[in-house]
Amino acid sequence: MNIIKNRSARRAASRLLCLLLLGGAAPVALAQGGQDTNTGYQRPPETIASIIEAPNTPSVSISAKGDWMLLLESPGYPSIEEVSAPESRLAGLRINPATNGQSRGYYYNGLTLKKVSNGEEFQIKGLPQNAQLSNITWSPDEKSIAFTNTKANGIELWMADLGTRQAKKLTDAVLNDAYSGSPFEWLADSKTLVVKFVDEKRGEMPKVPTAPAGPTVQQNLGKVKPSRTYQDLLKNRYDEQLFDYYMQSQLKLVSLDGKQQPIGEAGIIKGVETSPDGQYLLVQTIQKPYSYLVPHYNFPYKVEVWNRNGQKVKELAQLPLAEDIPIAFDAVAKGPRGYNWRPDEPATLYWAEAQDEGDANKEAAVRDHVYMLQAPFNAKPTQIAATKYRYRGMNWGDDMAIVNERWWKNRMERSVLIDPTKPSKAGVVLIERSYEDNYTDPGSPVFTKNKYGRSVLLTDKKKQNIYMISEGGSPEGNRPYVSEFNLKSKKADILWRSEAPYYERPVDIIDLKDKKIITRRESENDPPNYFVRDMDDKKLTQITKFPHPNPQLEGVQKQMLQYKREDGVNLTAILYLPKDFKKGDAPLPMLLWAYPREFKDAASAGQVKSSPYEFTRISWGSPLFWVTQGYAILDRTDIPIVGEGDAQPNDTYVKQLVSSAKAAIDEVVKMGVVDPKRVAVGGHSYGAFMTGNLLAHSDLFAAGIARSGAYNRTLTPFGFQAEERTYWDAPEVYFQMSPFSFANKVNEPILLIHGEADNNSGTFPIQSARFYNALKGHGATARLVFLPAESHGYRAKESVLHMLWEMDQWLDKYVKNRPVQ
Repeated sequence: MNIIKNRSARRAASRLLCLLLLGGAAPVALAQGGQDTNTGYQRPPETIASIIEAPNTPSVSISAKGDWMLLLESPGYPSIEEVSAPESRLAGLRINPATNGQSRGYYYNGLTLKKVSNGEEFQIKGLPQNAQLSNITWSPDEKSIAFTNTKANGIELWMADLGTRQAKKLTDAVLNDAYSGSPFEWLADSKTLVVKFVDEKRGEMPKVPTAPAGPTVQQNLGKVKPSRTYQDLLKNRYDEQLFDYYMQSQLKLVSLDGKQQPIGEAGIIKGVETSPDGQYLLVQTIQKPYSYLVPHYNFPYKVEVWNRNGQKVKELAQLPLAEDIPIAFDAVAKGPRGYNWRPDEPATLYWAEAQDEGDANKEAAVRDHVYMLQAPFNAKPTQIAATKYRYRGMNWGDDMAIVNERWWKNRMERSVLIDPTKPSKAGVVLIERSYEDNYTDPGSPVFTKNKYGRSVLLTDKKKQNIYMISEGGSPEGNRPYVSEFNLKSKKADILWRSEAPYYERPVDIIDLKDKKIITRRESENDPPNYFVRDMDDKKLTQITKFPHPNPQLEGVQKQMLQYKREDGVNLTAILYLPKDFKKGDAPLPMLLWAYPREFKDAASAGQVKSSPYEFTRISWGSPLFWVTQGYAILDRTDIPIVGEGDAQPNDTYVKQLVSSAKAAIDEVVKMGVVDPKRVAVGGHSYGAFMTGNLLAHSDLFAAGIARSGAYNRTLTPFGFQAEERTYWDAPEVYFQMSPFSFANKVNEPILLIHGEADNNSGTFPIQSARFYNALKGHGATARLVFLPAESHGYRAKESVLHMLWEMDQWLDKYVKNRPVQ
């Protein structure tokens, strides 16, 4: 089978004749000029629609002590009216002007308190009507929770006493939640919160100028300042004024009786963090000049320590505009970064500072220094670590810490144990490994709360062991486990591990002495629920009893496939078959869904990365809806792009892409369950990019579905996905990887869907518009659907249902009922 394109004149003529017989290129009736006569939102088959409209399973938040659980109830998909509400898109932020909060928020509308020991449930009384709750946060003593409630005209602060199970409002709808992160933080006393308010003195909203004051000008005076493609940047002076208006905040202390005390002067507050003892505030404020090239997080900012009255105690740094960060993974801004409080001391700061000027392309024996500074912040900072790779944060225990490092170019990571009381003593490397290697991943540390209510490493009494939770990668699939990791021997002793036929993931250790853990347990047929497990006697006590969220999928057949690519790389995929399919039945049409990933090591690329015992779950973006419509579904299909040694993965992207897809199809055809002439390919984002390339460079598929993708890599010239070379470094790679370059080779029907308000870097909506225009100009069968008001992921129920209708119509016409050619 010749799978690389060779488009002959005879094939093109045959295709054209087929299109004429089918009445043109569009999947539904067309009016003159090629416009679709059916312009309203549509509804997919009822089985599919009922899955979307089913009640949501509550989310869960568990106290650090493991004695209480919050069940967070959500209302389901918002309406298109909610999603399309006005928003201001400024410096990479999307702000709801009516609430001065982030737009497109995710809300809960109900809270239930559940006792872990016996499963008893209590409703939280006094919640606001028509609640839109978010930022739900336990107090340090875990006797209360605080949360915000979004109303039509603003955002309120609320709390609930878990003893009385009674909620009450603490403030009017005047919080400022425009910036990312929570607008409040608990103090260690569990009686007070630091809260960001809208500045009362900010004045009226700036008015749109009736005429421009002058041109918008940018200039660069010979400095190298490359930047990636970002969405929603500031565009002019008016945008700057709006940014000031929405971001201006006043900090206040708010007590649980509702009393308020202003702290310091108002400003454009990027972040605030209280010291563990509650006596100091670490405050970051954005400064001018702003930029039209980079988002808010690269704007100039000042870092200061204030006392509780808002008086400046120490100015730590003034960081300049970061428009000159090199184009390289692991590149960072020059100067100090990542200021945080040590969780195990009353008021001690730590941070990192690049020693290579932030340039990952430079050779350097030491990438970062890590510093520490204790209150009253008058002494010279103490260096406590020097990293081999780029600093990625710290895990603190009592008088010990683990420094985490990672490096993109060789895919390595390290965890180094240091003693902050002996800063001159060299750290001990606990772990150094390739983070691509799923089978050797030791997991993440388990934390507990200390006397300040802060998270610190859980250790044994002698502080010789820490505890880890790992996904437990293995050739038979992921088998999560809990381990005791010895800090001297650097060896892990597995205390408990998930066993077939279940996929059971530890959530937390709640009693180290009695070896009790909370797990989230599921199987192919059992939906995820929470349990208390005794690791010694394997006793299991169920906490929640969530029902099957989608009964329409009960009985669907599931199988993990393992097979090889022609170059020997091991591949896996999950095959789903309709519940009534039997061996010997006629082969099915199939939808192959995938998302390519890059690797520097073929062995790691070929590892199994999921579990055959996971519950069959479905979300708005899943391909599994069509298993209810008589299709085979191949999901999580491995499409690894490998570049070992000096080679880069994308140097042979197309060849590996096609080879992986062919291996997958060959496997299911060999099994006798799939008709090779009725296979569709689809994907979202980078999976959409993959779809365009597979249709352009192979004849493996009957049709394709590409959602929210990028198709012309020259529109992302300073790197994309895992490619850090620029267009000027590797123009041939950018050209060869762009489906746009080969639009004339796409001779299978392709459905393009895109959110009209996509905010993802690189996937501008114009990517789909230009690709569609190129396809149309070469006579392709193509359909372009823009979903109004939708971002990179789709939110509104009307949008999601219509997307599913579009996909169902496309698959039905061009795959399941594909004309014989």
